[in-house]
Amino acid sequence: MLSVGIDIGGTKIAGGVVDAQGVIVEKLRVDTPTDTRQLATAVVDMVRHLAERHDIGAIGVAAAGFISKDRSTIIHAPNIAWRNEPLRAELESRLHMPVTIENDANAAGWAEFRFGAGRDNADMVMLTLGTGVGGAVVLGGELFHGGHGIGGELGHVRFERNGRLCGCGQHGCLEQYASGRALQREANDIADAGGIGAALAALRIERGTIHGEAVSRLVLAGDPGAIEALRRVATALGEACGGFQAVLDPEIFVIGGGVAQLGEDLLRPIRTAYESAVPGFADRPIATFEIARLVNDAGIIGVADLAAAAAGSA
Repeated sequence: MLSVGIDIGGTKIAGGVVDAQGVIVEKLRVDTPTDTRQLATAVVDMVRHLAERHDIGAIGVAAAGFISKDRSTIIHAPNIAWRNEPLRAELESRLHMPVTIENDANAAGWAEFRFGAGRDNADMVMLTLGTGVGGAVVLGGELFHGGHGIGGELGHVRFERNGRLCGCGQHGCLEQYASGRALQREANDIADAGGIGAALAALRIERGTIHGEAVSRLVLAGDPGAIEALRRVATALGEACGGFQAVLDPEIFVIGGGVAQLGEDLLRPIRTAYESAVPGFADRPIATFEIARLVNDAGIIGVADLAAAAAGSA
């Protein structure tokens, strides 16, 4: 059965037709409407366009935010003005097909579990390093949602007491120390300090800012300031993973997001910090660490697969 997966972002909507092996048969992309009243219409139009050329059996929609336990309502979306939005009911009434709604990080994590770096493992944690830190947890082969449907928000575990203010309203959340934005912050601090930050400071003068992609290029070039910025971010993430190991005991951590393009340069300090933080290290089984494989297509593939499974069990 073919399914449609739609991944709604703050600036774009990506959609695709996905087969049972997680392969995207056709993909589309449009800008996200600034008027939220038009957003559902944009999704409907995309699905109809894809359904004209493919036999579609189910539709999945992934979006950032808190999703209700019954996966019908977007309780709160950080980048779109949705509050208690009954998205599933609206889409089903217009498309006359079953629709599955899922958090975007969960959808991406499910894709990696089914078809990517996490396959062949029953218990997996995925962490995505972007503007924040997205989290997805698979336990015993099932996507973990928690008692209210909004579990797995690993980026908002408090990492430092009375720490940096987070966009969620709390202080000291992990994503303030281990995200792409955190990498930029560390790079700026190192640039301000001089010494090994000379190349970062020169880059800031030239470009007016220090983007994460530029830091990554300097890391690959062996720049000591950029390497130190990455080490700080990777250390925070690795230490947090030690705590996640104690609670969830995954077989594998999958790391995604823009920073993950650094591969082993990122994983190496993560593993070092993880080993220093995991309880009973050297006397217990530990997790492996892998880079996510499906990159920007993970949300589409994951939510399409979840929709197909839901339709098959209905």
